[in-house]
Amino acid sequence: MIGFIYFIVIVLANTVGAVSGMGGGVLIKPIFDFIGAHSVAAISFYSAVAVFTMSLVSTARQLASGHKINWQIVLWVSGGAILGGILGNVAFDQLLLFFQNEDHVQMVQIFLTVVTLLFAFFYTKYDWPGFQLKNNFWYCFCGLVLGFLASLLGIGGGPINVSLLMLMFALPIKEATVYSICTIFFSQLAKIVTIAGTTGFGLYDLKILWFVIPAAIVGGLLGAKVSTVLSPQKVTLVFQTVILLVLTINLYNGYQLL
Repeated sequence: MIGFIYFIVIVLANTVGAVSGMGGGVLIKPIFDFIGAHSVAAISFYSAVAVFTMSLVSTARQLASGHKINWQIVLWVSGGAILGGILGNVAFDQLLLFFQNEDHVQMVQIFLTVVTLLFAFFYTKYDWPGFQLKNNFWYCFCGLVLGFLASLLGIGGGPINVSLLMLMFALPIKEATVYSICTIFFSQLAKIVTIAGTTGFGLYDLKILWFVIPAAIVGGLLGAKVSTVLSPQKVTLVFQTVILLVLTINLYNGYQLL
């Protein structure tokens, strides 16, 4: 039963995540927390697999449709995201060791997620100007920050990806969503590889992946299809709506932990 619930959540979350460039994890993580069927570590793992699969499918679909991608940006941002993803996963494991209470770790994740949500909402709402940075160092630094937060928070990227890309490089929102999804692919790949090389997958119920992976593929395909027909204004509206929804879910989950 829980597998079917996860399937529905992931299809819907990844569709919206692919359109908005957030990745589905920004919805999957708090909704799975709310359901409460698995541990914080397991939820972060399932979310990472779902978002990784979605980002792979969505990126491939974008390329097949003839979307032009600046590979210099992708490679440098993604290189930073891989390192950030590894550091974020190490930080997550250290938090679990430090607090020795999953509820406290979840509260840290919720707090940081809410901060990034507010930044992303106000950035797109008030249309703050971008910096138009071009140096490879800044592409790498941007990826490092995004990969670290994506892995630490277990949300696979989230709203800060699109906002930070727009802020640092003055990208239009539809272009930023494409680079965000590419970055999410590499940061979640780093997270999964790090898990494989440290704790391994024995801690998790891998049968759940029979629901997670197909749902992620469907969501990625649907999201890429919808993204091609929406105007930048509509993408911004989807982006802001999802932020408010996720903000509400996270605040409720935080309240339940108090």
